[in-house]
Amino acid sequence: MVLKIHGHPISTCTARVAVVCHEKQIPYEFVLVDFGKGDHKAPAFTEHQPFGQVPYIDDDGFILYESRAIARYLAAKYPQKGLKLIPDPNDVKAVGLYDQAVSVETANFSTIAGRAVFENMFKQMVTGQQPDPVVFNGLIKQLEEKLKVYEVILGKQKYLAGDELTLADLFHLPYGHRLAAFGSDVMSRQGPNVTRWWNDLSSRESWKFAEKGVPSGLA
Repeated sequence: MVLKIHGHPISTCTARVAVVCHEKQIPYEFVLVDFGKGDHKAPAFTEHQPFGQVPYIDDDGFILYESRAIARYLAAKYPQKGLKLIPDPNDVKAVGLYDQAVSVETANFSTIAGRAVFENMFKQMVTGQQPDPVVFNGLIKQLEEKLKVYEVILGKQKYLAGDELTLADLFHLPYGHRLAAFGSDVMSRQGPNVTRWWNDLSSRESWKFAEKGVPSGLA
């Protein structure tokens, strides 16, 4: 049975899973969750995703939600497909550095970038309120300070967890791309190291595959 991704084409978290599927060359079927019809709050959906959020996957009856958890599951299940994206579990130092990088993305990037994307993209849809440019610009300033630290880290190594690409790097793509779409060049003006890293990530075929909206399946 082919993997099923239940999500929405404009969802940043759904795109995060699609990127990993492309990097790992995992075929999938995309199942549209129609926000306009309230599909994400229907009992048939919340039975599998109790928070009423997208995406979740159905892997031959195994249900899993939260995009980062899904990504780690897929990378662990298919270690021989595509790039590894996660370290060997027996290499405790590599695992430690990888977990550190994932924590950096969650605590120092997505918590800020996600709020900025919500302000300009989803706020009106969810609350009916207009985006506030003062709030958005304030969040971008906070992100600038975090990316100054990224500049130092990436001056010592190619990627966040070392010299190999991991999920920790790919997790930045959906929010980073949305910020650029709103006219913020915060991801490419921090210095040569962040610029090199971001250009590397955003030019990957997996991101070109997902950036305009999650496709119906793996090409």
